[in-house]
Amino acid sequence: MIIEPAVPTTLNPPAQFAGDVWLDPIALPHEPDQRMVVVTVRFAPGARTAWHSHELGQYVRVTQGVARFGGRDGSIIEVHPGQTLYTPPGEQHWHAAAPGVFMEHIAMVQSGDDPATTTTWLEHITDDEYNGS
Repeated sequence: MIIEPAVPTTLNPPAQFAGDVWLDPIALPHEPDQRMVVVTVRFAPGARTAWHSHELGQYVRVTQGVARFGGRDGSIIEVHPGQTLYTPPGEQHWHAAAPGVFMEHIAMVQSGDDPATTTTWLEHITDDEYNGS
């Protein structure tokens, strides 16, 4: 058994996020055949990801605040603490904190055969997409 060493919190890159979004790893692969990655992600009010998709899908468990998830069809789903959202493989989406509140979620993904293709990052969302207008 191993107690995982503390890893410093990192601020996510502006190429993939708008606003301040911090990342804290919970579980990262140790062995070549392990694929699960689990991280806590904290969003400042109104902060958001760019459009993206995950090769093998993603689970997100909201732990604090109110999360918004948007799809290419214009839908926006609000998710509250204790709820888990599943995004199927390849589905383009974004996540964000609702206006005026911080939001925290635990993101769970499996790395693809090529870790570089696990998440495909696309363009930033617009204010209209974030607001649902």
